[in-house]
Amino acid sequence: MQIKPRLELRDGAQWECRHKTHRGKTVKKSVRSGSMFERSKISLQNWIKFIYRFAQGLRLRQIDLIQDRVSGSTRTLSKMSKNLRMVCRSAVKRKRRSTGQRLGGQREFVIIDESNFCHKRKYGRGRFGCTWKRRKWVFGLLGVRQDRRRPILRLVEKRSRRHLLPIIRRHVRRGSTIISDQWRAYMGALDNAGYMHFSVNHRRWFVDPLSGGHTQHLERAWAINKGQIWRLRGNRTEKLLKEHLSVIEWTYWLGKNHSDGPIGRLLQDIRRCFPV
Repeated sequence: MQIKPRLELRDGAQWECRHKTHRGKTVKKSVRSGSMFERSKISLQNWIKFIYRFAQGLRLRQIDLIQDRVSGSTRTLSKMSKNLRMVCRSAVKRKRRSTGQRLGGQREFVIIDESNFCHKRKYGRGRFGCTWKRRKWVFGLLGVRQDRRRPILRLVEKRSRRHLLPIIRRHVRRGSTIISDQWRAYMGALDNAGYMHFSVNHRRWFVDPLSGGHTQHLERAWAINKGQIWRLRGNRTEKLLKEHLSVIEWTYWLGKNHSDGPIGRLLQDIRRCFPV
């Protein structure tokens, strides 16, 4: 089977096969056959624009995409975004199965904290979103090594020791250095679990004067991630929030580590999810 140019077609080409098993007939298929674009009416040029902007995180609001004529329908843009989020989530799951997503070690310290991604009203005015009823928290672990940042984000029922410690044991190597605030779920438990634990009393200071430890790396990451998710309305449902958290992990674990950058990694993951 080969790709043949066909200028009269919308995509400009099609698959053609003249194998002997077809008894002299030419079997023709769309270049989209079996791919992520098979049932889409969006042109391939606009798909490439969207994939590039998704990988780079550039102007992903639906109103911006409509103004730039990527698509004229918000429903279509939602489906396109969902397809790419599922590709990223599948790639992160494969990474987790192969390496376990482990943080820490001698050259990397880990910062842990929790945050609530509920609806936020501007100036305390406006309607309450349905997310204010959500009682779950986002538990974050951030591995810091020089300029490299590797986040792990998990949605947990409660901030209790019973819910947080199993995640720490699963993703942080024993003997690693962990920095946190003085939340009662951490105090004493991390030392007993085999970690070097440094805490910061945020009621008195942001940087501990004795150890020099602080959680500002993760606090800054919370601000960036929350702004991105709120801007894309990614916290409306629990399922949608998990997808956006997976995209954040994909960006730092896979996208930025690829030789061709995030766009090269995203195209590679699309090819793996939709083999043609």
